[in-house]
Amino acid sequence: MTVDSDHGSEGSDDGGEKGSTEGVNRGSADHDPEWPVRIPLSNEAFEGNNNAYLFAAGGEVGLVDTGVATPDAREELRARLADRGIGFADVDAVALTHWHADHAGLAGAIQAAGGATVHVHPADAPLVERDEEAWSGFRTASVGRYEAWGMPPDRREELIAFLESTDDYDHAAPETTPVEDGDRLELGGTSLDVLHLPGHTAGLVGFALDAPGGRDLLTGDALLPVYTPNVGGADLRVERPLATYLDTLDRIASGGYRRALPGHRDPIADPAARAREIADHHADRARRVVDTLDRIGPADAWTVSADLFGDLSGIHVLHGPGEAWAHLEHLERVGHVRREGREYRLAGDPTDIPGDLLGRGTGDR
Repeated sequence: MTVDSDHGSEGSDDGGEKGSTEGVNRGSADHDPEWPVRIPLSNEAFEGNNNAYLFAAGGEVGLVDTGVATPDAREELRARLADRGIGFADVDAVALTHWHADHAGLAGAIQAAGGATVHVHPADAPLVERDEEAWSGFRTASVGRYEAWGMPPDRREELIAFLESTDDYDHAAPETTPVEDGDRLELGGTSLDVLHLPGHTAGLVGFALDAPGGRDLLTGDALLPVYTPNVGGADLRVERPLATYLDTLDRIASGGYRRALPGHRDPIADPAARAREIADHHADRARRVVDTLDRIGPADAWTVSADLFGDLSGIHVLHGPGEAWAHLEHLERVGHVRREGREYRLAGDPTDIPGDLLGRGTGDR
């Protein structure tokens, strides 16, 4: 379990009884088009079922993502690994796509069982490790952002209560080892190239591997087959969230990948086409934001969100206004809207806004 870079390190295998993995050789990308093994895991708290991906070849065992730390997901992962003669203590390394609890939640339990090295991008590592100072700053900044969006006090309280109710999903925090863009990670007998794909979170990474007929990319939540990954609300630390995410989509689209393996749902057969589809979706949403401001006049992010998405509950109380704000912030940056306090207004006649209203390719991109 090594990282080929100046800032990676080889992790310790101490920390628990391990079974023999000499016979664990479940296939490889050299001859199995379904490699790695996708393990669907239940997730009722956030955005639907998650995927973990198992790499087990040459006596090495690795996972990309782990699922959420609920009893159901934990037992599902245990059972799916046990079907292949693998226990938590046999996992040598875990590579996390990002810090969200539905992807990183079980990493600490796996590390505690057998000393697995847990790899994550440095931008997301403090949140995965449950660093008290990082989380305190994150929560304080979040409340400030809710107020700036115009979120009513009762809805802020509802959202904070929901988020606090999910705190148990983050327990058993692991120690982490960094991976960054350009690193090559050896995981479960397979070489993975690390790509920084920010936007959904600040430290989201993908992992590219050689496969029959081309290259595959494990995308986490950077590219999903049904949902469009949330930007603006999913990680309030991301600067210029929409522009940052559009750059990530460009990188995926130009990567020549034959297949994407996402953090939720089924594989994506044409990653480039899906990336372009999501970019077009954001262009359409930006146009809807302009239409909203043209119709109702100056408005804050909460009001624009309500116009776009209606009444929201659960995690979407965060994601809706976050998405609206990401588009408003971008439209302000490229000169189509002006911000006055909490409210945004059109900077001119909407009929004068060019078709490429996201301003892609401007000096800011």
